[in-house]
Amino acid sequence: MPPYKKLNLIFSILLAGLIALDLSFSISNWWYVVLLALYLILHVAGSFILSAGFFLSVKSRGNRNEIKIALTFDDGPIPGNTDKVLDILKNYGVKATFFCIGWRIKESPELLKRIIREGHLVGNHTYYHKSIFGLLPAKSVSRELQDTDRQIEEIFGKKPRFFRPPYGVTNPMIANAVAAGNYTTIGWSIRSFDTIIKNPARLFKRVTTPITAGDIVLFHDYSDSMIKILPDFIQYVQQKGLQVIPLNELLNEEPYR
Repeated sequence: MPPYKKLNLIFSILLAGLIALDLSFSISNWWYVVLLALYLILHVAGSFILSAGFFLSVKSRGNRNEIKIALTFDDGPIPGNTDKVLDILKNYGVKATFFCIGWRIKESPELLKRIIREGHLVGNHTYYHKSIFGLLPAKSVSRELQDTDRQIEEIFGKKPRFFRPPYGVTNPMIANAVAAGNYTTIGWSIRSFDTIIKNPARLFKRVTTPITAGDIVLFHDYSDSMIKILPDFIQYVQQKGLQVIPLNELLNEEPYR
């Protein structure tokens, strides 16, 4: 049972208990307010903390006992950026996973072909990646996932199993769509914040300070500061004795259907 369903059950039991007490002793309405507030706070936190797996099962890291990590890049493919990332990865012999947006694949199919040709993995990152994604009904979420799958399948001949929700937001509608499509939801253990941190030195410190075995690192194709520090980052983890491997190997999961 997902944590949110357990919370719903506990909330129902506590609410029933309050009502029973209220009927017997006429308790203050503030007890109801406090209970509802806690319920809503936990739901909101669960929606935005992907690694909590509040609404669905999430893979956020690999085995801590193996000196291996995986790199992931969201929001591409983006001409002028993704190709630079690919150049760097090729130079260091590193394979990564690209969580791609459907409409960008349609506009830049050659970049997706290059990603696949050079041995990287491709995951589903929805078709539009709109800010209102977390408000969509399950049917609309499924449509976005299917449309992105279709773009990838037309080029690659396979559908991705790996899915990463935009902004790391989840809810019951997204969980239902993920279950219906039999996706494996991928999170991260190191969030670079490379879309916010523009200073390369700060970004480098942000991603290297906590790095350890089993980590899944989240980067974004369109971050110029990330592209500047990526060679140094790869050298740093390799000098630290960490091997950068494909995500499917880190998680021991099949990446395609």
